[in-house]
Amino acid sequence: MARQYFGTDGIRGTVGQAPITPDFVLRLAHAVGRVLKRQQAHPTVLIGKDTRISGYMLEAALESGFNSAGVDVVLLGPVPTPAVAYLTRAQRASLGVVISASHNPFADNGIKFFSAKGTKLPDQWELDVEAALDEPPVWVPAAELGKSRRLDDAAGRYIEFCKSTCSHNLSLRGLKIVVDGANGAAYHIAPSVFHELGAEVVKIGCTPDGLNINAGVGATHPEALIDAVRQHGADYGIALDGDADRLQMTDRQGRLYNGDELLYLMTMDRLARDEDVPGVVGTLMTNMAVEVALKARGVQFVRAKVGDRYVLEELDKRGWLLGGEGSGHLLVLDRHTTGDGLVSALQVLHACVDSGKSLAQLLADVTLFPQTLINVRLQPGQDWKTNARLASETQAVEAELGDSGRVLIRASGTEPLVRVMVEARDAAMAQRCAERLADTLRTA
Repeated sequence: MARQYFGTDGIRGTVGQAPITPDFVLRLAHAVGRVLKRQQAHPTVLIGKDTRISGYMLEAALESGFNSAGVDVVLLGPVPTPAVAYLTRAQRASLGVVISASHNPFADNGIKFFSAKGTKLPDQWELDVEAALDEPPVWVPAAELGKSRRLDDAAGRYIEFCKSTCSHNLSLRGLKIVVDGANGAAYHIAPSVFHELGAEVVKIGCTPDGLNINAGVGATHPEALIDAVRQHGADYGIALDGDADRLQMTDRQGRLYNGDELLYLMTMDRLARDEDVPGVVGTLMTNMAVEVALKARGVQFVRAKVGDRYVLEELDKRGWLLGGEGSGHLLVLDRHTTGDGLVSALQVLHACVDSGKSLAQLLADVTLFPQTLINVRLQPGQDWKTNARLASETQAVEAELGDSGRVLIRASGTEPLVRVMVEARDAAMAQRCAERLADTLRTA
């Protein structure tokens, strides 16, 4: 059965347009509450949000919907998505709820959920909620209505958790770090984490006004971080996205390191500590240079579909701990149950401090392959998957690339586009091969 409302990461859209409207969100919370009460007589849910102006409205709608179903609510205020996952587990709550559209602009928003264990919920749970949405509401009697309270020290609890995920000996004293909070959920938390570990912190993207989340700052706009690192002569730069589950980092030269490189660095750090790393999970978009380098060191590498949800599923299936995406969603499952930009940044800094090496030195073995990505708009009714000419041309390109590159052709999940990506050690070859395949698709 296909899901009507839930995507790969909750429910997301433009505020004021279905389904991100207060009436739907109230119904959603009521439906979720009814599903929860099938397993638990008196459920409690935690609600956190990022800094979008629409968060106030959606928070109120969620609170009313849950209370109407007899569910208690604990309001966390603006905190990162991974903070909600942690606090749900730590507070023994029944469910965690996040109001955020992650790296999207302020006009968008969304709702996503975490289980009592701080993990993503299975497809069947989402189908149960959608089925409950189709049922008429059942308001509980007044005496059974849920109550609400605020957890005033939510930010402080999460700051302590982040610090606890690395060695108690870790000191960042003597380091100057630029922290870019994307004017999002970590604006008041991320600077404190690094300051309390001894670093001199320069803050950018930490003055949210409800409208400026991800606007020219954060992990999706790293130019601001690069400029600030150079301007202040900082040792490192750390950029998060609006809900702080993505990470991009720079060194003192302003060289940007993406999620693929940071994943490799964390893996190598564990091997240097004589820890067992049987395998790592990336995605279809993970740079081939990382795969080649990992395999050269005897570490298995598996590609999942694009999306941290699918990386997590693959890690759970194999019992592995490390995975991630080039976008900066990184999973370190013996530190946290979900992707966490702050926890990942601390893992990277710990590796640098302990080894006495810079990011560039720790990543000297990996030079990312150039990638060329071309979007080709489909004609109405065009079936590219059965295109014999494209299949033949793809086979010819793959033979030409050999072990020094790869081809990935996939449909966009949101637009009538096919994305043609070619990766090769040589940038000119990647460009030439991608254009061949795109031209074949356009003339089919």
